[in-house]
Amino acid sequence: MGRLDGKVAIVLGAAAAGNMGQAIARRFAAEGARVMVAGRHEAPLAALASELGGTHALCDITRKAELEALVAGARQQYGRVDIGVNCTGWGILAKLLETTEEQIDRAVALHFKGTFFFLQSFVGAMAAAGGGALITISSASVYALLHHHAAYIGTKAGADALVRCFANEFGAKGVRVNAIAPGLTATPMTQQEMRLPGLEAAFLNEYPLGRIGTVDDVAAAAVWLADDQCFMTGQVLQVNGGLTLRRNPLPREINAALKAAAPRAGTP
Repeated sequence: MGRLDGKVAIVLGAAAAGNMGQAIARRFAAEGARVMVAGRHEAPLAALASELGGTHALCDITRKAELEALVAGARQQYGRVDIGVNCTGWGILAKLLETTEEQIDRAVALHFKGTFFFLQSFVGAMAAAGGGALITISSASVYALLHHHAAYIGTKAGADALVRCFANEFGAKGVRVNAIAPGLTATPMTQQEMRLPGLEAAFLNEYPLGRIGTVDDVAAAAVWLADDQCFMTGQVLQVNGGLTLRRNPLPREINAALKAAAPRAGTP
């Protein structure tokens, strides 16, 4: 018997191959949930839905009307929504004095306004039906600062505050609202950086558990947060191998690691 047998879950941000949304959707389906995957790119969503025996929908998290239509469509298809997961994100890296207004606006629209709209659209339907579980993806960098990441960190921190606000107000209605904060993880959002020789080694020194996190680590945490046995709300679960006990590496440490690895990378 799966931990999510009979549950209906919507996973938003599941269009990119190998990302957290896809890992969570697959794990939810393996645990018995009926899964609707959503995002902005139909072909990969349709393929994933077919693989899981579920459904898919197009949805831009920055547009509240599309989120409301997503929830309404799932309720029409399945009769209810028990679990909602927001895996959307943009990992902007820009120096503080070089971050543009356009970049800030995009980060705010996606991470803060989008999360607000996501919670608004889902929580009402869940509260009316007797409860449910909402999960958003935060970041360890909110708690262990990373240079050149301020627009991302600031908007993710704002979303963490929303998690607390919605959890406080709707807990009495049976709705749990939590977040997961991964550290550096191999995903489509980080793939360009992760390919740099020496980068992972620079970060690895700061992880007490001795390895970089995976999308499967995040998916396992999401299953627990979605399970009715979870007695927690308004929290940011630090699924990052203990990184937040320490810190992210400094730019000079990252640069030194990249330089040290460069000759080895070029050796036949």
